[in-house]
Amino acid sequence: MTTQIRAAIEGASAYLTEHPDEARYTDSLATARVTSGLRVRVDGPNGEILETDMPTAVGGSASSASPGWYLRASIAACVASLATMRAAQLELTGFGCEVDVDSESDDRGILGLDASVPGGPLSMRIHLRLRADGVGLERLEEIAVWAVEHCPASDAIRRAVPVHIEVIGE
Repeated sequence: MTTQIRAAIEGASAYLTEHPDEARYTDSLATARVTSGLRVRVDGPNGEILETDMPTAVGGSASSASPGWYLRASIAACVASLATMRAAQLELTGFGCEVDVDSESDDRGILGLDASVPGGPLSMRIHLRLRADGVGLERLEEIAVWAVEHCPASDAIRRAVPVHIEVIGE
């Protein structure tokens, strides 16, 4: 599997080096619809489906994970994927990776009770457990930092990303 990942990365890198104009694109669309109460179904263009619900404390039924949990799950999955990709590039053997992501939030922000409190996380922690044959902690830390810095999901949290809001009345 490592050889296959490394070969795919090398092929994509070579192609984009030769065709840099094809590296930038619009990401696939996620369309969310409220199905009942605060339960939401999100559909993707290729049949992807994600369902969320809010906790009962704010009127949801807690029938699915909250959107905030999916944000953390997305970062955890992305960082794990990027660490594995980096290990493949470095031709490491016996590589293993687990990632925990948690955050600190203040519900006054999401409920609009205090304008000085943001609605999103106040801080986030990404904890990685990495292993590879014959590789020391310093090298594993380099892989962890590389993965977090190159993961699109964690990058969107670490820096301000311009957001454009469009509303169309029906």
